[in-house]
Amino acid sequence: MIALLMGAGLALALAMIGTPLFIKLLVRKGYGQFIRDDGPTSHHTKRGTPTMGGAIVVGSVVLAYLATHLIVWLINPNSQGPTVSGWLLLFLMVGMGLVGFLDDFIKISKQRSLGLDAKAKLILQGAVGIAFAILALNFPNEVGRTPATTKISFARDIPGLDLAFAGAAVGVILFVIWSNLIVTAATNGVNLTDGLDGLAAGASVMVFGAYTLMGIWQSNQGCGSVRAVSESVCYEVRDPLDLALLAVIIFGALIGFLWWNTSPAKIFMGDTGSLAIGGAIAGFAILSRTELLLPVIGGLFVIISLSVIIQVGYFKISGGKRVFKMAPLQHHFELKGWAEVTVVVRFWILCGLLVAVGLGAFYAEWIVQL
Repeated sequence: MIALLMGAGLALALAMIGTPLFIKLLVRKGYGQFIRDDGPTSHHTKRGTPTMGGAIVVGSVVLAYLATHLIVWLINPNSQGPTVSGWLLLFLMVGMGLVGFLDDFIKISKQRSLGLDAKAKLILQGAVGIAFAILALNFPNEVGRTPATTKISFARDIPGLDLAFAGAAVGVILFVIWSNLIVTAATNGVNLTDGLDGLAAGASVMVFGAYTLMGIWQSNQGCGSVRAVSESVCYEVRDPLDLALLAVIIFGALIGFLWWNTSPAKIFMGDTGSLAIGGAIAGFAILSRTELLLPVIGGLFVIISLSVIIQVGYFKISGGKRVFKMAPLQHHFELKGWAEVTVVVRFWILCGLLVAVGLGAFYAEWIVQL
């Protein structure tokens, strides 16, 4: 528990101190956000605001994670170092962040609202996602438990739902597809949510807070743990405590970033941040074996993504009619007259309620299994 508090504190401090320094660097370089002409007109005043702030979040997370393990090792040389699950989650987060960074850099350098073309972006994200999925099915620990499994999970692996129903090779292929669907959905969800000052960062804080609590619980009730109430309801998750450490570190880094990102934002996270955060959320869902719980915990991202799907689909079917004044959903309410801060706070409330429902479902599943 001390390590968790230490990690969160380090990440918070790094982000709080590093963000204004990064803002000065970006201002000096002239790396400001390009605002779409078809967006809300109130956003035009944000043109030139430094972007790519997600780089600070990612950097703070990596440094805080490594520093925490180093400090713990110096105190207790027999302590466990970074785990395979931790490295895999960092790989997915950093990898997606690099794709976003490239996208942001192209937008800034060419002064346009479009960065990487859709095909190149899809290929790069796919490469990172496929590598993550394949690696996650390897590296068994001393009891043969790998970071991920081909079984479909809600709060734990669901009996009878196994992607390897037709053999191990088919299971790997289907898992790679399944894993990449989760990663794509999560990254796009966070990316679409990142449209108002502090909205995506604040919502993500709550989601990572939930994964912190779930990781601690899975560690305490893990199979083989002396704290487990019963082996019949234990969790077969590899490295849950290290996943909890990473979750609380991201939690701390996002709070530090949110200090500067809240309205009026001094910096935007850009695709660098939204893709990295989305990748991390997907990674937690897969490695904590709670994939089907993700749509509840990350319900705000799901709702915002659905608003875009509905808008585009209805526009094509109806021959140009719209369901919303503008999509994603947060801009619809802006055009209805809601102040930006009002939209953000109300969406935060909605996110918090959905996270609470997700945590309740997670705990209720454990109770029912007793």
